[in-house]
Amino acid sequence: MQREITIVGAGLAGSEAAWQAARAGAAVRLIEMRPIRMTEAHQTGKAAELVCSNSFRSDETFSSAVGLLHEEMRRAGSVILRAADAHRLPAGAALAVDREGFSAAVTAALDSQPSIRREAAVVEALPETGETIIATGPLTAAPLAEDIRRRTGEDSLAFFDAIAPIVHRESIDMGIAWMQSRWDKGADVPGGGADYINCPLDRDQYYAFVDALLAGEKTEFRDWEKDTPYFDGCLPIEVMAERGPDTLRWGPMKPVGLRDPHRQNRPFAVVQLRQDNALGTLWNMVGFQTKLKYAEQARIFRMIPGLERAEFARLGGLHRNAFLNSPRLLDGALRLKLQPNVRFAGQITGVEGYLESAAIGLLAGRFAAGADAPPPRETALGALLAHITGEANPDTFQPMNVNFGLFQPLPGDVGRKDRKRLYAERALAALDGWLGRRKAA
Repeated sequence: MQREITIVGAGLAGSEAAWQAARAGAAVRLIEMRPIRMTEAHQTGKAAELVCSNSFRSDETFSSAVGLLHEEMRRAGSVILRAADAHRLPAGAALAVDREGFSAAVTAALDSQPSIRREAAVVEALPETGETIIATGPLTAAPLAEDIRRRTGEDSLAFFDAIAPIVHRESIDMGIAWMQSRWDKGADVPGGGADYINCPLDRDQYYAFVDALLAGEKTEFRDWEKDTPYFDGCLPIEVMAERGPDTLRWGPMKPVGLRDPHRQNRPFAVVQLRQDNALGTLWNMVGFQTKLKYAEQARIFRMIPGLERAEFARLGGLHRNAFLNSPRLLDGALRLKLQPNVRFAGQITGVEGYLESAAIGLLAGRFAAGADAPPPRETALGALLAHITGEANPDTFQPMNVNFGLFQPLPGDVGRKDRKRLYAERALAALDGWLGRRKAA
């Protein structure tokens, strides 16, 4: 008898879960509240809409944990990676995508599966029966979030996530700015090696910019938002500036690996912009998430050399995120311990990042369809799953990106320069065994 699975949320995790479950033979009902009810961050009702960066970060399999996760998901038949690869934009060694083309491709792929039925509806409570995956993400509708809290007895932790501005390419002064990837990384990729627009600042310009950030008028929080911590992986730029005057030039504005061809020097600080659409007309200010008010953003960001006449296609914004205390609430197959017919997937489980969210969706879909045992602990998929479902301390649990620190140590005395490659080789061998066992079954 064909398994029937309801998935709530058609973001990256829900879309991937639906795809994997359907490919494993299940009948899937995929429910998304958009466009009936929009969030503070989304603009469409399409599946897998990207609301923050358009980058899936490093695509380097043997030197980056997230690049390894990319490869594992490709081998596992990920619809998210298939769409990302098809709509890739120049970004050096990173995997950046045309956000509209990417979302349209995922939506089309889901609609091409006869066993997936998409539906627009608002779910306000956990279902009592039936195999269900909750993949509503960090912007879970308030009634559903309250029902989750009521049933679990746990208050979901919450944090703020800020969105970076997007600039029209034609409004950037290329007589001041220039094209280059840091350390010219990505030169071996077609079109790579000069994928970022760089805007240089000298010492006086940099410190004047920091002063303006600190003095700029910020968005005021509503009462229910106060005392909510930020996640360090997506701090507003002005919050970083509050940590010290040099924080930014050793963070998103670091000039290392870059040389200004106009002035033949390394700038004191630099602002990088990354291509945001396939046409190359829109560019994202890298690391410039912000809670500044709109008028202040336009004024302060036009202090950056090269952006004096910048026209913004989208200014930055701020939205509230929430996630479960997964090590306490979920079992090793992502089921809610108190209600095992319900699984959770994606960012709401306490992973951070597009790919990490989709990866947990991939696993949840396979688990719900009865297709797989958990992946080997040596894999990136297995390391991430183990972290959120038991290895992290529930008393101090915070969102986490995939990283080699989550992996089981390598045997013997391994040199630092070989460690990442050996982690990746071990992981892919274990993954192929896991996927091979499933095919044989």
